[in-house]
Amino acid sequence: MKIALAQFNPTIGDFAGNSARILSLAAQAKQRGADLAVFSELCLCGYLPQDLLERPAFIERNHRELIDLAAKIALPAVVGYAGRVKNGTGKSIANKAAVLCGGRVVFEQSKMLLPTYDVFDESRYFQPADHQSVFEIHGENLGITICEDVWNDKNFWAKPLYPRDPVTEIFGKGTTVLLNVSASPYTLDKRSLRFEMLRSIALNHHCPVIYVNQVGGDDSLIFDGASMALTADGNVAAQARAFEEDLVLFDTATGKGEIHDQPRDELTYAYRAVVTGTQDYVRKCGFKKALVGLSGGVDSAVVASIAVDALGAENVLGVSMPGPFSSEGSKADAAALAKNLGIELIVVPINEVFDSYKKSLAPAFGDRPPDVTEENIQARIRGNYLMALSNKFGSMVLSTGNKSELAVGYCTLYGDMAGGLAAISDVPKLMVYELAQWINRDRELIPRSTIEKAPSAELRPNQKDEDSLPPYDVLDRILKAYIEDLKSPQEISDHYGFDLKLVREIALLVDRNEYKRKQAPPGLKITSRAFGFGRPFPIAQKFIP
Repeated sequence: MKIALAQFNPTIGDFAGNSARILSLAAQAKQRGADLAVFSELCLCGYLPQDLLERPAFIERNHRELIDLAAKIALPAVVGYAGRVKNGTGKSIANKAAVLCGGRVVFEQSKMLLPTYDVFDESRYFQPADHQSVFEIHGENLGITICEDVWNDKNFWAKPLYPRDPVTEIFGKGTTVLLNVSASPYTLDKRSLRFEMLRSIALNHHCPVIYVNQVGGDDSLIFDGASMALTADGNVAAQARAFEEDLVLFDTATGKGEIHDQPRDELTYAYRAVVTGTQDYVRKCGFKKALVGLSGGVDSAVVASIAVDALGAENVLGVSMPGPFSSEGSKADAAALAKNLGIELIVVPINEVFDSYKKSLAPAFGDRPPDVTEENIQARIRGNYLMALSNKFGSMVLSTGNKSELAVGYCTLYGDMAGGLAAISDVPKLMVYELAQWINRDRELIPRSTIEKAPSAELRPNQKDEDSLPPYDVLDRILKAYIEDLKSPQEISDHYGFDLKLVREIALLVDRNEYKRKQAPPGLKITSRAFGFGRPFPIAQKFIP
């Protein structure tokens, strides 16, 4: 049979829009000769709806839309939705895949493995399946699994996370084609892991594996799509594009399919991810335009470049806000960047307002010398400027802080942290430089002087980041080991040979600045462990690693 891998970008709660895309793709699949269209996990309501799932009206809408979809869809299809279950105990809904055929729902399979790590908390909402069944169509026995169900294969993982293995169980029921409908968020290097895992299943069970993933951004999560079909000998026979809606066909009889080009290197893939996440977050929140404060530094330059690729140059406004310590070079770099990107630039100096602040606060401050207080005032003036422009023009502010700064609190609450989206908050500083070089791969968009100069917040005379922080090639390795790899300061010191006192100080900065991160705008997740709801840490706590 010919199976269409139908990969699209749903919006959470947009039942009418999601249904329309499903119907359109199904019609295209039928026109191209497909016998079955397979869509992604919870595609009818969008993934992940979180506590919307606790609203009865939301679940009722799932059911109504599914029935209506079944009556209209052009060919048999597998569609993910949130459906009711009739258990005497436990949750009242399940994460389901429904088979629509002949105008009705003819089969349903609930998700068996419900992840509760990182950004996932599916046990909060769903009842897990207690059994699986195959569905016969066109001479094939379809074994339908949902996302996490294939991430516990005992032949691939040295230490399975769950006591049950849905893959082995469903093959025991006579599966001849394994389907996996997914909403698998992108993280760095995940695509190679995902491929090797699916390939292992195909080889070990001597069976074709079809994986259909969601594409697009939903809040902090970015879905890369890249849906694929693997033959029984583990070869990729069909693959959809990454970060784009797409439809590809796979023929189970011949083992042939359509393969669309993929970004080859991980840096290109990561850049496409943050562009996709920015585009979808801004637009799905109802905005069309964005504001970026341009300091002349590399972080704001990369964020502005991302914004232009996501929204178009005509929809991005750069704002230069020079202060008493802004260098002429930084002001020139901001202007050059705006010209190179083709975006409008406005210049709004902060000196006069900063002087007014100091004058107003002088009686209260008395003879205390200037310190970080005055630095933060400058940052907060800029944050106020940006938010005022956002209110006036209806544009979303993209904050420009990177993961390294956010980790150790090298940022100002209500200042440079102000904004609607933190586009690079999960991008370490050294990777920001790599992205800058990638952006300049064809021609110089980000001025070379921006990339080559020593990083500085320019909030006091001759300030450099290394006045307060270790070099970023040291800092980023400590942060990755501590935050993503969960290593102790002693383990990090032993592995890298870094001074133990330094590592402990950095770890303490990470822990003590959780209060800032709790007040930060949502950020796009691209690493295995990003700040935000996938890394819940208490603020008021005394544990010292």
